Amino acid sequence: QVQLVESGGGLVQAGGSLKLSCAASGRTFAIYVMAWFRQASGEEREFVAAASWNSGGRYYPDSTPGRFTVSKDNAKNTIYLQMNSLKPEDTAVYYCAAALRRSQLTKADNYDYWGQGTQVTVSS
Repeated sequence: QVQLVESGGGLVQAGGSLKLSCAASGRTFAIYVMAWFRQASGEEREFVAAASWNSGGRYYPDSTPGRFTVSKDNAKNTIYLQMNSLKPEDTAVYYCAAALRRSQLTKADNYDYWGQGTQVTVSS
């Protein structure tokens, strides 16, 4: 089992920044990749970014703005999502996820473990 706990969400004004954290525990040695997804109210869960757990690989879909950067600290078993110049349309619940095997990164169904989510609200 792998446990994931997100933190760092909150209310921020447009143009502000937030840094989300996701701490992994348990069988972290089994993780292949960790990712961030977000889900706005009434919308489907959307892939935001991913980081290979045992290499320097970083993955972003074309839809992710250049304002977002994923990073990780293996010593702390933690990944981060730095979000700058936030916009109201970035408002969503942000989830981190862990996959134990290589697969299509953008599909939520391919992830084995999920955090509880952290709310990010950007006011205009």
